[in-house]
Amino acid sequence: MDDNYNGSHNFEHTVGGFPPKPVLIEQKKNTVQRSIISLMVYALLFYFVFDQNIAYIAAILIVIIVHESGHFLFMKIYNYSNVKIFIVPLLGAFTSGKKQEVSQFQLCLIILAGPLPGIIIGSLIYYLNKDVHNENLKMLANAFLIINLLNLLPFYPLDGGRLIETLFFRQNHMIRLVFGIISIFFLAILFFQTPVMLIVPVLIALELYNESKHQKIRDYLRNEKINYHIDYKSLPDKNYWLIRDCLLFSFPKKYAGLTPGKYEYSPAEPLLVQHVNSVLQIKLIYDLNILQIVLILLTYLAAFFLPIIFLTLAYNF
Repeated sequence: MDDNYNGSHNFEHTVGGFPPKPVLIEQKKNTVQRSIISLMVYALLFYFVFDQNIAYIAAILIVIIVHESGHFLFMKIYNYSNVKIFIVPLLGAFTSGKKQEVSQFQLCLIILAGPLPGIIIGSLIYYLNKDVHNENLKMLANAFLIINLLNLLPFYPLDGGRLIETLFFRQNHMIRLVFGIISIFFLAILFFQTPVMLIVPVLIALELYNESKHQKIRDYLRNEKINYHIDYKSLPDKNYWLIRDCLLFSFPKKYAGLTPGKYEYSPAEPLLVQHVNSVLQIKLIYDLNILQIVLILLTYLAAFFLPIIFLTLAYNF
């Protein structure tokens, strides 16, 4: 975890019977060094599990770096904090950051900034290589186009699915749940012949299960007029302990031995702090009109079909 719990509080300074919420201390870690190590682990596992040559693995890593750097750059442009790139061995990578208030337009650009550069680069390499016929360049172009094309499939948690979700139903839990179930089904079919990748739909199913419980907590908070569209730092002490109680009721096995309504710190508090933080949601600003939504969709469709065209031409010739 990148945030640590600091539980050194004086219980005499309670407000309305509630102790101060635990403090999240953001540590500065060498994320570049960690990412480089993760890339090396990714390459080694890819080499031994899939028995691929070094040039192919290098091409995959280049594509991943370019893709995630696009997300990273736009998160930085839009003033996200704690922006990091995580390399997940065998499965790929993802970029995370924090911002409490985000507009649809910004989020769409952040999402598209991952696959679009790779598709443009792959297309240029194909065009420049049409007379040279260099096999390594062809392999690199294939990697850029195929990986980013797969990432644009309209299924969660791929960029294509996240874009559709952001445009149409980001804040609608029921539609997101149905969309998640559909995504699990299609991704299971897509990865059926690559058993190690089946962990992706399994993780999505687990996330949906937890998210359904979190949504019930949010429904309760909304009925109680408790604001959960807030960052952890701004969360009142009372609300921290109330959300904590909800988590203890919702996940009794996970927090066995802890009693709701007993407001004192426990050894499980670092985990609870992170869990309370996951219940809180960003505030999405709906700033797109119909014309802008259409333009973003047309950009998405162009990015999706361009690699298909190039790959089809390459296959035929």
